Formats: sequence, structure tokens, C-alpha cells
Amino acid sequence: MTHWHLFLAFFRVGMLGYGGGPSSIPLVEKEVVEKYKWMDDEEFANILALGNSLPGPIATKMAGYIGYRVSGFIGMINAVLATIIPTIAIMIVLLTFLSSMGDQPWVIGMTNAVVPVVGVMLAVLTYQFLKKAQVGLGWKTTAILVVASILLIEWAGLHPGIFIAALLIYAIVKPDNKEESDVTEEPVKKGQTS
Repeated sequence: MTHWHLFLAFFRVGMLGYGGGPSSIPLVEKEVVEKYKWMDDEEFANILALGNSLPGPIATKMAGYIGYRVSGFIGMINAVLATIIPTIAIMIVLLTFLSSMGDQPWVIGMTNAVVPVVGVMLAVLTYQFLKKAQVGLGWKTTAILVVASILLIEWAGLHPGIFIAALLIYAIVKPDNKEESDVTEEPVKKGQTS
């Protein structure tokens, strides 16, 4: 039954993820976190961050990892195939259709109408991630990271993978202030003053 659910989850993502990888991320999150509860929000955010820093399409990377995690090697193959088969079939059908009808106003209107919906889905996911970041880091650090991300990625042209890798390395090597204060401070016994 798990294999069937895995296939259905990523088949729906493949069918409805109009606009490429970024538009499919909220759909993957709905299936994996909310519907089937294969992982929590924090694990999903970690997978998304790591997946964005690696080369290749995000939807297939996430499908492969989540499929493997849920159901091993067969689950990985199942999830990846469920993600790419709808896209391949729809591409063949739509490209055939659009090559013959692409100049019609209703076809142009239909393709343009999908763009705002994808934008709203991404905005909702961004808002959810910012709320989670605020809980873990606080508003000040979250705001600094948002501004730094915009400056470095959009204006300076830094690849997002490099920025994410730098943050991961910093998180691994930075000293933990709580542990340092626990080690340096000796506990005060009852009745003593420091």
C-alpha cells in the first residue's frame, strides 16, 4: 500500500506541477508533510534546502530522496517514475496541441492565467518557511538572512547553492553559545553568592 501511496503522491505532483520544479514544491509539501505525514516541516525544509544546492531538477531529486526514505530503492524508482511519466506524456500531448493551436487567444490566455496561481503557491510556501525560520532563529536573524539572500543571490549574482553551502558550513562549525556558557559557568550552590 505504501508503494501505491508513494506513486499517487508524486503522480499528482507530476500532473499538477505546472511551471517546473519551483511550482511543484508546495505540492510535494502538501503530499509528503500534510497528507501522508512521511516527515515534518523541518525535515522537508532541510531536504528542500539541500536539494536546491545540488544540480538537476528539484522535483526529481526530492522524489528520489523521499521515495528512498519511505520505501527504499524500489520506493525511489517508484517516486521518480511517478514524477517524470506525467510530464513526458503531457509534454508530448501539449506540444503537439500548442504547435497547431498556439496562436489562438484562448490558448495564450490559458497559459498566462496559470502564472499568478503558481506565484501565490510559492508566496504561501515562502511565508510558511519565514514563520518557521522566525521560530527557530528569531525575527532579527531571519530578516538579516532574507536581506543577505536578496543582495547576494539577486544583485550580486551568487549561485544559491554556494550561499546555502556557506550557511550549512557555518551552522556546522559555529560555536554553540549555550554549550559555551554551560561550560564556563560553574553552578552556584544554595546559600552561596557569586
